Amino acid sequence: EVQLAESGGGLVQAGGSLRLSCAASGFAFDNYAIGWFRQAPGKEREGVSCIASSDGNTYYSDSVKGRFTIASDNAKNTMYLQMNSLKPEDAAVYYCAAGPQGTNFLGCYRYIDVWGQGTLVTVSS
Repeated sequence: EVQLAESGGGLVQAGGSLRLSCAASGFAFDNYAIGWFRQAPGKEREGVSCIASSDGNTYYSDSVKGRFTIASDNAKNTMYLQMNSLKPEDAAVYYCAAGPQGTNFLGCYRYIDVWGQGTLVTVSS
C-alpha cells in the first residue's frame, strides 16, 4: 500500500524552529517529486515546497523562501522540511504529497497521486 506518514508538527514560539518528516512506504522516491502543502483554517491549501528526487530540483513559495529548507534522503525514503524563523502565519496543517516528477505543478510534479494525513504546526506569537 502506498502511504506517506508525516511527523514533527507541534507548538513552537514565533522565531523558533521545527523539522517535519515525511516517510514514504509502498513506493520508491526515484523519479518522484515529494513536497509539502499547508492549509490554515479558512484558507485554501497552498504549496510550500517540493523536491524532485532524481535531480534535487526544489521549489519554495515566496512566503517561506530563505526560512524553510527541504531535503530528501532517497535511501531512507524520507523527506524533511526544516522550518526556521517561524511566524504565526506559518501555522497550519502541513501535508506531505508525492507524485511523478514533472513541471506541471510547482515545477516539481507532473501530478500528485499520494497525500499524507497531515501534521499540525502551531506558532504562538
